[in-house]
Amino acid sequence: SRLPAVAGCLLGVCAGLMLQSSAVPERRKVGYLVGAGLACLAVGWLWHLNFPVIKKIWTSSFVLVAGGYSCLLLAAFYQIIDVWKFQKWATPFVWIGVNPITIYFGGRFIDFEALAKLFVGGPVAAASGRYAELLLAVVSLAFGFLFLRFLYQRKIFLRV
Repeated sequence: SRLPAVAGCLLGVCAGLMLQSSAVPERRKVGYLVGAGLACLAVGWLWHLNFPVIKKIWTSSFVLVAGGYSCLLLAAFYQIIDVWKFQKWATPFVWIGVNPITIYFGGRFIDFEALAKLFVGGPVAAASGRYAELLLAVVSLAFGFLFLRFLYQRKIFLRV
């Protein structure tokens, strides 16, 4: 699984280098990403007929399929955020992007789920099944975003 993981990483590096290139126009970047995404999906699903898509062991077909969907999503977000300049809605993703290590480790030290239970314990207890779990997950996520916003506003960034 190490070699397919490296290949997946290299797909991301290639996409990043292409996006940073000033020689390629913005519309063409989106077209290249869509083309690469569709090609990876086609090859990955065809390869799946002989070598199944299995995430757990990072099969080569999985890497192609995951890379294909990633390219398509990257193309969509690049078009919306960078080409159309529709950026306001993406602010929480900026908070995550500037402090990814902090939120990853912060979740080990700050129990966002316990905070959520403290604030919405009554409705969660009253709700049944999946809706209670969904409510708890959404409120936990909201506390994570509030924590990231707090850090961002105070310009607190963990760097390695």
